Amino acid sequence: MTEINLRFEQAATAAKSLPEKPDNNTLLQLYALFKQGSAGDVSGEKPGFFDFVAVAKYEAWEKLKGLSAEDAMNQYIDLVRKLGGRFED
Repeated sequence: MTEINLRFEQAATAAKSLPEKPDNNTLLQLYALFKQGSAGDVSGEKPGFFDFVAVAKYEAWEKLKGLSAEDAMNQYIDLVRKLGGRFED
């Protein structure tokens, strides 16, 4: 496992126990960065209009299309740290 992958996994674990729950926009940003870093560009069909949460997640991830996995991982790590997530470096 590469160093970036290890830090990414540590950040994902730390994100589950942040000192305060982030606002919805920040949660969407965390979700999108995590998905882009772990799965790459958005895939699958866009959820139906009335599934508001799923649509918001899909659209947040879709906005990151083309961002490299490594860049997404680094942005995710930085955001978790900014939010007070604690993990080894």
